[in-house]
Amino acid sequence: MTRPRPAALVAGSALAACVLLCAGGFAGVAAQVPFERLVNADAEPHNWLTYSGNYASHRFSALDRIHRENVGDLKVIWAYQMSGGLIETTPVVVDGVMYVTEPPSNVSALDARTGRRLWYWSADVPASTKNIGFPRVNRGVAILDETLFVGTLDARLVALDARSGAVRWEVEVADNDLGFSMTLAPLALGGKVIVGMSGAEAGANGFIDAYDAETGALVWRTYTIPRPGEPGSETWGGDSWEHGGGSTWLTGSYDPELDLLYWPTGNPAPDWNGDARPGDNLYTNCILALDPDTGEIQWYFQYTPHDTHDWDATEIQVLVDADWEGEPRKLLVTANRNAFYYVLDRETGEFLHGVEYSKQTWAEGLDENGRPIVIPGTEPTEEGNLVWPSLQGSANWFSPSYSPDTGLFYQATRIMGAVYYKSEIEYEPGQPFLGGGEQALSGDDASGAVKALDVLTGDVRWEFPLLSPPWAGVMATRGGLVFGGSNEGNIFALDAETGEPLWDFQAGAAVRTNPMSFEVDGEQRIVTAAGGVLWVFGLPGDSTP
Repeated sequence: MTRPRPAALVAGSALAACVLLCAGGFAGVAAQVPFERLVNADAEPHNWLTYSGNYASHRFSALDRIHRENVGDLKVIWAYQMSGGLIETTPVVVDGVMYVTEPPSNVSALDARTGRRLWYWSADVPASTKNIGFPRVNRGVAILDETLFVGTLDARLVALDARSGAVRWEVEVADNDLGFSMTLAPLALGGKVIVGMSGAEAGANGFIDAYDAETGALVWRTYTIPRPGEPGSETWGGDSWEHGGGSTWLTGSYDPELDLLYWPTGNPAPDWNGDARPGDNLYTNCILALDPDTGEIQWYFQYTPHDTHDWDATEIQVLVDADWEGEPRKLLVTANRNAFYYVLDRETGEFLHGVEYSKQTWAEGLDENGRPIVIPGTEPTEEGNLVWPSLQGSANWFSPSYSPDTGLFYQATRIMGAVYYKSEIEYEPGQPFLGGGEQALSGDDASGAVKALDVLTGDVRWEFPLLSPPWAGVMATRGGLVFGGSNEGNIFALDAETGEPLWDFQAGAAVRTNPMSFEVDGEQRIVTAAGGVLWVFGLPGDSTP
């Protein structure tokens, strides 16, 4: 599986990094992030070691230098102008160095104190690269030991030396000509790097891969669409499984104690014509619990069987330990794209609770097993059928946050319906395989909110309205704050207990990323992006570049 890059390209990447290093020097020492540091990421809140902050995907910062009483004083400490395109990355920060991706799949190392670029690596993504059904974005890197890992838009996984940006190895994960791509941040575990794929909108069948972190050798591959005779294959009529979709395009979560990997899956293909694929269409729109050593599925739960509205279940899956009905329980919670909030037992996959958290018109509710009770007549039609939520869902790729201090689950929520259409479809390799379309409502008919949900019940505790459906995630902090952003360019902080707005900054461009936080020289920083700029905020009196 390993595909070495041409020698000239590898040497060129190393040379470019060397030029930058020699010009300015490297701030700090080489990154050393063994698996044990990732497992215990909560013990070092001054760093941000994984895409979601920790393996449980809490996106919570235990830093409290910035809090309710002083957040109104936040100011820009430094800003970094990125290359053109949508910015959806979450930086990783290790011991004073920030690693961040730039569109479409490039990587920069920055001095976290000043924003000065230390090195830059270009992924050399061809302009002809396919990205069917999604933008040309990248959401971040993973780090393990002294190596960074990044997935590329043209479906490569690349290992970079964290010190210099030099390429250590590279593999071609899948064929971009068939519609496969990668936009996610990988997840690094003990000796392995886990990635998922985009491609369902081209009829490409999804899978989850594990690669040896040292060599790039494929360790295992788990397909999300079962082959004939495999468990779940009976949920696909005829040969519809051959182009069944089930992408795996967002980062999973991991429980080191149970040694279980949790990876969410996307919609079946074609998106809107369910007649072409009768059955529940496993394992699309599922959460899969996997053995990280073998990739074997330990259990699954399907959120939206036989999806005909493109409601990927790829939203971030949050792991919470709490008392459930008086007994300690290991839980998995998520706000799904289909407008329902779910609580599962993450040891067994047992459905415990589910409730509507945003406007929806397609289901009467969930039955005792968590299966939706679908309202007749809500399928896409040739004439068009108005249903809430839109295909972009009540939630999407952007991250929620869970605060162990408040016991609340914070979700940026899209409140939008759409008219869904169905059409005939025939598969053609590398081309859109949709079977219809949708026309989303807009203007006064669409809005958004940041909602605080009780993590166990899903009940809405408070709601902060937004003018339009958001594309930015949220982060809660030990300072009693929730940070977020809007399409109108506002970066804001809310009171985590009440939702009261406490601070905002007009960035002049839409916010389309997830906030994170780190500390350098004892000073807390809040980081998010708007337009093509990465903004870093701190308090007055903190040292500045």
